[in-house]
Amino acid sequence: MKHLNIRVEGTVQGVWFRDSTRKKANELEIKGFARNEPDGSVYIEAEGTEENLVKLVEWSQVGSERSTVTSVKQWDGKLQYFEDFTIA
Repeated sequence: MKHLNIRVEGTVQGVWFRDSTRKKANELEIKGFARNEPDGSVYIEAEGTEENLVKLVEWSQVGSERSTVTSVKQWDGKLQYFEDFTIA
């Protein structure tokens, strides 16, 4: 298990990005959350296998159908042992 913090910038609010992230995370058996930030970005904390986290980050570079992603930053974090993936 690994924990990643991810910040996605671009047109990612109001375009179903968080809900699409939740669906992708559930598909990949990833736990954590996604929330809108005041600066217009989406912040994600995700826990799962390294392989599935790589897939989530790759997916985040494109995002939902209506989103336009300009930047994805990631950094390791401490495991929080989330029970599911939620939208905050």
